[in-house]
Amino acid sequence: QVQLVESGGGLVQPGGSLRPSCAASTSTSDFCDMPWYRQAPGKERDLVALVTSSGITNYAASLKGRFTISRDDAQNTVHLQMNSLKTEDTAVYYCYGRTWGRDYWGKGTLVTVSS
Repeated sequence: QVQLVESGGGLVQPGGSLRPSCAASTSTSDFCDMPWYRQAPGKERDLVALVTSSGITNYAASLKGRFTISRDDAQNTVHLQMNSLKTEDTAVYYCYGRTWGRDYWGKGTLVTVSS
């Protein structure tokens, strides 16, 4: 059973930074794309960023320049560096992966941006 486990969320003031991580129980090289999603209270789950197996990255237009996604297949982890955080970035952040025809989601890590 593949597991994805997020960590690194928390409470941060506006303008601050966080770097959530997603650890996979299997080799991340088994996944083509490794995206992060987020879901704010009362809203749908939206794509934040993704990184392909070849290291190509893509971001939600509103987040480009503040967030950076990276993957370390040697450590089976995916990171999301979040800078200049705003109150509207408050959400549960999830990592996702699809391998061998099945979808896998982590349980999420809560990021709260508040003064």
